[in-house]
Amino acid sequence: MSDSISRRHFIGNTAAGTAAVGLGLSGLKALADSSPNNKVVVGVMGLSRGAALAAGFAKLPNVEVKYLCDVDSDRIPALSKRIEETSGKAPEGISDFRRILDDKSVDALVCAAPNHWHAPATILGCAAGKNVYVEKPCSHNPREGELMVAAARKHNRAVQMGSQRRSGVGLQEAIQKLHEGAIGRVYLARSWYTNARGSIGTGKVVDVPQHINYDLWQGPAPRRPYLDNVVHYNWHWRWHWGNGELGNNGVHTLDVCRWGLNVDFPTRVTSSGGRYHWQDDQETPDTHTVCFEFGDKGQITWEGLSCNKHRAGFVTFIGDNGTMEIDSNGSYIQYDKGDKVVGEGKGPNRGDDEHLANFVAAIRNDKPLELNAEIEKGYRSTLLCHLGNIAQRTGATLNCNPTNGHILDNEAAMELWGREYEPGWEPKI
Repeated sequence: MSDSISRRHFIGNTAAGTAAVGLGLSGLKALADSSPNNKVVVGVMGLSRGAALAAGFAKLPNVEVKYLCDVDSDRIPALSKRIEETSGKAPEGISDFRRILDDKSVDALVCAAPNHWHAPATILGCAAGKNVYVEKPCSHNPREGELMVAAARKHNRAVQMGSQRRSGVGLQEAIQKLHEGAIGRVYLARSWYTNARGSIGTGKVVDVPQHINYDLWQGPAPRRPYLDNVVHYNWHWRWHWGNGELGNNGVHTLDVCRWGLNVDFPTRVTSSGGRYHWQDDQETPDTHTVCFEFGDKGQITWEGLSCNKHRAGFVTFIGDNGTMEIDSNGSYIQYDKGDKVVGEGKGPNRGDDEHLANFVAAIRNDKPLELNAEIEKGYRSTLLCHLGNIAQRTGATLNCNPTNGHILDNEAAMELWGREYEPGWEPKI
């Protein structure tokens, strides 16, 4: 599936998925009322990022949030009340997402659980006949991403990755200009993410809190003792469950880079960095620079700083006839070869509501491929994160097959293409 955008596709995609931009709830209602079917029923799994997604789905016309699912029972009551205030109906709180899959009235599973759950839950959801909105990164490892695409195709399901900027009208306009040659031939995309995160400390094995079902939290991941510094957020920085800052936030900018440069799989990946700022349990880098080369099509670079908020930008595209800078909400500035400003655009937002509306429209219209971040696109962007992390973990320059991204002539690196699973939880198509 190409990421190239023709003008016809751009206009059509915007109409189908982002009709509500600038129109608020009235625009969303118009989108819903023009659809051939009525109510879409969803169940939300994982109530950290999932809380915002549940609230977003609840305010879409003719969408019911029927289930709120989390292994931490303390997370459910307040969110359930909030959703009831928005929609007039309180969702049912559950701890096991398989209840959602068993309910034939549910149209879609929303998976916002930790990364090690993204692919297994999505694959089970597709097999149960559910459409799936899955948070970024779409998978914990490359092999899972391949399986997700296969599951979506086999069961003809709409599977959208939560890279919401694909639905932001400002980003769509900027990328359209790039593809039309606004800065000439684009050959470099640079991207950044910065934060000022504290130390995660040194974890101690403790008893599992009564309100947390740790067995279900681990799910497909091989069992490990409960540590007091992992749940609910610091799993991001442990390879067993997470993908570091590159997978956590780098995926957003890399998706925009890949989209604008109009490339699929890299030919070479290099990485450098480490855990420099704190001495603690974190395994993933807090300072990380990765370069992805795409043959004669150009390259993408990403720099992540977890412990310093000084920011160079969000995404910058370099072409043979100028430059374009894009911020996180899709506002952009275009420069000519002499670095003079020759164009600007305002992004009203990053596209969160529009991305959910695009997903619901694809379900209502039974057009699972008409998604702005359809899983094949999502996987290809997520794969860049995985390759960057594999290069970092092995200390090797990765040479890749440009047709599928597979690592060439490096058995140690390819061992990280997949993972081991807790018995009984192996993803199957």
